[in-house]
Amino acid sequence: MSGKATLLEAIAGKNRGLLASELDKQAILVAIAHLEDLNPTPRPVEAGDLLDGNWRLLYTTSKALLNLDRFPLTKLGEIYQCIRVNTNSVYNIAEIYGLPLLESLVSVAAKFEPVSSRRIQVKFERSIVGLQRLISYSCPDSFIQRIEAGQKFAALDFPLNSNEQQGWLDITYLDRELRIGRGNEGSVFVLTKA
Repeated sequence: MSGKATLLEAIAGKNRGLLASELDKQAILVAIAHLEDLNPTPRPVEAGDLLDGNWRLLYTTSKALLNLDRFPLTKLGEIYQCIRVNTNSVYNIAEIYGLPLLESLVSVAAKFEPVSSRRIQVKFERSIVGLQRLISYSCPDSFIQRIEAGQKFAALDFPLNSNEQQGWLDITYLDRELRIGRGNEGSVFVLTKA
């Protein structure tokens, strides 16, 4: 079995990490480290054609993301990280489901700056939290187009102080369909092209 198949099998059924036991987490981290050693893109930050696009989260150890599932009467839907290389922009979008008509969205828009061949510095600029129906959310692409057009939403829509709200991300594996990243808070992210 290839390193990628081993990792995908290890994370299958773990609901992005929500259902992973401590033993599962250790096995997944071993599979991630093994795959990182086989990274086919040694300078991922410079591989804009591979990096650009919408990525769907398969697995993470990020407590901030996984805690979005802890709200009463809600369930965490898809989580996307959408990268627009031409504008050095990144959009994190988490869909939240629950009671009918109360489907929500938690989104953060940021700018990124390459600082090495595999590390980007991320400065968060804007947060949008609201009901999907009130902001007419249907998919990441149309939502991002509206953000880039400067639209304000009927939601908690506020700027973030990018001097205080920043971090970095190392892209440790990148191919046409899979990306692995490690963040400044020790979190690991495994994503697939959406």
